[in-house]
Amino acid sequence: MNGQPVPKEKLDYILEAARFAPSSSGLQPYRLFVISNRSLLEKIRAISFNQSQITDCSHLLVWAAWDRYSYERISDVLLKTSQERGLPDDTADEYKNMLWGLYEPLDQEWHRNHSARQAYISFGLAIAAAAEQKVDATPMEGFDSAQLDELLGLGPLGLKSTIILPLGYRDEQGDWLVNLKKVRTPKEEFITELV
Repeated sequence: MNGQPVPKEKLDYILEAARFAPSSSGLQPYRLFVISNRSLLEKIRAISFNQSQITDCSHLLVWAAWDRYSYERISDVLLKTSQERGLPDDTADEYKNMLWGLYEPLDQEWHRNHSARQAYISFGLAIAAAAEQKVDATPMEGFDSAQLDELLGLGPLGLKSTIILPLGYRDEQGDWLVNLKKVRTPKEEFITELV
């Protein structure tokens, strides 16, 4: 990436796509952090295998998923939903109890994995929105999540970093891949149609 800033209106478009992404039961069990502070980006680069995209980007997006579901978290989301829709506060009580009945017996690893998968849905829509806005985006899992969690103070918030996405513009001179053919699994191997 060449360090050129992404205009606010393009960034806002990408963030809104991430925010309006669907999630299981509409819980959105993740939060999105937008980082442009250069000093903080340097620290993140140091725990991200020194990948230059971290400091060359305009903005770094970090998805942090809930570390676990809880009755309180589910209640809060469903109550806010009812209130936003102008419905009685107890509208979703039966659904909330059914949902917690499913989630409560499952272990914390299941909770973390499920919430992380929900974050990936938001992440996918952000990448698509970036492409629509002609903004380059680099999906990255190559970072020390425990150190990033500590750096961003995620633990006390009940969050764990899941994936990061540098946004910016391609460095045409320095990108050795820019003129190479994009290679993916052939359609015939990748897609199986059952008719």
